[in-house]
Amino acid sequence: MDDKIKILVIDDDDSGREALTMLLQSAGYEVTSAATGESALDLIDREQYQVIVSDLFLPDKSGLDILQNVQKISPATEVIVVTGHASAQTAVRAMKEGAFDYITKPIDFDELKIVVLKALEKQKLLSENMYLRRQLQGRFEFNNIIGSSPAMNLVFERMNRIVKTDSAILVSGESGTGKELVARALHYNGTRKDRPFVAVNCSAIPETLLESELFGHVRGAFTGAIKDKPGKFEAANHGTIFLDEIGTLPLHLQAKLLRVLQEHEVERVGSNKTVKLHVRVISATNADLEHMVKRGTFREDLYYRLNVIPLHLPPLRERQQDIVYLTAFFLEKQCRLMGRAPCSINKQALEALEQYSWPGNVRELENLIERMIVLTDAPVITLEDVPAKIIGEKPAGEARYNKMPREGVDLVATISRYEHSLISEALESAGGIKAKAAALLGINRTTLVEKIKRLKMEK
Repeated sequence: MDDKIKILVIDDDDSGREALTMLLQSAGYEVTSAATGESALDLIDREQYQVIVSDLFLPDKSGLDILQNVQKISPATEVIVVTGHASAQTAVRAMKEGAFDYITKPIDFDELKIVVLKALEKQKLLSENMYLRRQLQGRFEFNNIIGSSPAMNLVFERMNRIVKTDSAILVSGESGTGKELVARALHYNGTRKDRPFVAVNCSAIPETLLESELFGHVRGAFTGAIKDKPGKFEAANHGTIFLDEIGTLPLHLQAKLLRVLQEHEVERVGSNKTVKLHVRVISATNADLEHMVKRGTFREDLYYRLNVIPLHLPPLRERQQDIVYLTAFFLEKQCRLMGRAPCSINKQALEALEQYSWPGNVRELENLIERMIVLTDAPVITLEDVPAKIIGEKPAGEARYNKMPREGVDLVATISRYEHSLISEALESAGGIKAKAAALLGINRTTLVEKIKRLKMEK
C-alpha cells in the first residue's frame, strides 16, 4: 500500500476511534485521529488527507459541518460518514451534499475497507482526468504550434481572432502542415474546451460506412446494424467536430451534411426522428475546393457553409526559417519520449534540412527527427545521420532533373523511375495511406493503385 495515502478518523468515542485507527493502519494507511470537530478542522488546515472517516455526531460540530468545511478547504478529499441506524436520513443528506458514502454502526470493518478503496479509486480517476485535461489543453496551446516566420505570424493572428467564435472554419493546406493540430488548439482554447472534440478523417472511412459513421444508425437499418449507434455528430454535440479531408466526401453525402449544418439537427440512418445539434464545425482540406466547385465535384452551397472563416496553413518550404525552431522542438520532444539525454544537431546537418523542400511538410520533418534519434546513440545529429535523399535534393524550387546527355535517354524508363520516386515519397509522407498519397500527387486513389501495380511497387 502507498504510504503516502493519509486518512483522518474523527470520532469522540475513544474506543471506536482507536479501533478504526488500528484497522486502517493494519491495511497499510497512514492514519491520524481527532476527537472533536475543531481539532479535526485544525488538522485539515495543516495536512492533506485523501479520505476522512467522520462520525455524524460530535460534541462540538456535526458531521455535516465537517463535510462543508472539507469541501471548502480540501475539495479533492473524500468524506465517509459513520452513523447509527436512527440517523440514516441525515447520512443520506450528507451524501447529497457531497459525502462519498456512509456506514452504519456497528461498523463492519470489511465493508469499511471496501468503501475506502472505492473512495481512493474515485479520487484517482478524478485526478487522472484533471491531469489529462490539463495535458490536452497544454498540448494544444497556441505556443505549441511552432513558428516565427511572417507566414505563421499571420496564422497566429487569425487564430487569436477566431478562437472564441462558433463560426464554421475551413483549414486549408498541404498534407502534414498541422491542420488537425490547429483545429484542436482552436477547440481547447475556445469556449467549448470542456466539451467533446471529435475528429473524423473522411478519406479513411469506406464510403459505404461513412454515412453511418457521421450520422449514426438505428437497429436493422442495414445488414450488420444489430443495435442503435449514435454518429460522430451526436458524439460531438455541444463541442467541436473536425471533418478532415472534407474534399473526399461523396456528393450524395455532401447534400446530407449540408442539411445537418442548415437545420442543426441529424437523422440517423433508418430513422425518421431527429436529434438537435449545437456543434462547432471545423473542416480541413488539402484539395482546392474552389476548383472542385467549378468542376462540379464539390457542392458550392456546402463550400460556402463550411468556409465562413478560411484559415490557410503554409507549406514548410514557404516557412523554411521555422525549420531551426521545429527541429529543436522535435529533438527535445523525441528525446524526452524515448527517455534519452537531450540531443542536438550540428550546423551541416541543419543546413541540409533547411535546403530540403519537405513535400510531407512538418509531419515529414518530425518523422525524420524521430528516425535519426532512433538510429544513432550519439548526442549530436550530424550530416552522416541525414538520409541521402535529403542531402542530395536540389534546394526548393530548382529542377529535379539533369540536362539530357549527348547519347540521349530512354524516355519511358526515365519517366518510370521518376514516377516511382515520387509515388514512394508520397506514400512515405502519407504514412502508407493511399488516399492521402493520391491527394499529394493530385490524382485519384484508383489511379494511384493502378500505377503502383504497373510499377510493381507491391508484391
